[in-house]
Amino acid sequence: MANIVYIATSLDGFIARKDGNIDWLMEIPNPDQSDYGFAEFMNKVDAILMGRSTYETVKDFRPWPYAKPVFVLSSKQPEVPSGLSSRVEVIGGELTSVLDSLNSKGIHNIYIDGGLTIQSFLKEDLVDEMIITRIPILLGSGIPLFGEMEQELKFDLAETEILNKDLVKSTYRRRR
Repeated sequence: MANIVYIATSLDGFIARKDGNIDWLMEIPNPDQSDYGFAEFMNKVDAILMGRSTYETVKDFRPWPYAKPVFVLSSKQPEVPSGLSSRVEVIGGELTSVLDSLNSKGIHNIYIDGGLTIQSFLKEDLVDEMIITRIPILLGSGIPLFGEMEQELKFDLAETEILNKDLVKSTYRRRR
């Protein structure tokens, strides 16, 4: 079982602009149309657990980018378009209860996505691995990947690779 973060961040640590916009990610030159290992990563997970704000950003993407089930962590009931009702489920509650529920459905390797969701998982020490791709841009402000925590969490660097001569993708595993 593993809870894995897979995300891109600016050099100054932001995952989106203040309004949630990720347009700067679409500006990355990609002459080979690489997915930078995303498909390979998705083959390793059973489902995606994302926050409501992230879901609101991706729900209108066409084609829908996820073949795996998507669970939206929210205390509110965001709209799920009818075309996605078989692929998206809204869940809520304490994180350990949510994970227990997913594990009981046979979902053990979970892709954790969304700023506040990632921060919540880190605060509860529920992240086993982080794959972070740094994009060579300084946004100056925005939604940070990391927030304040009451405890230190140590990770080991497992791998780093340079993608397309500009991006630095690093994999960190939680030291337990």
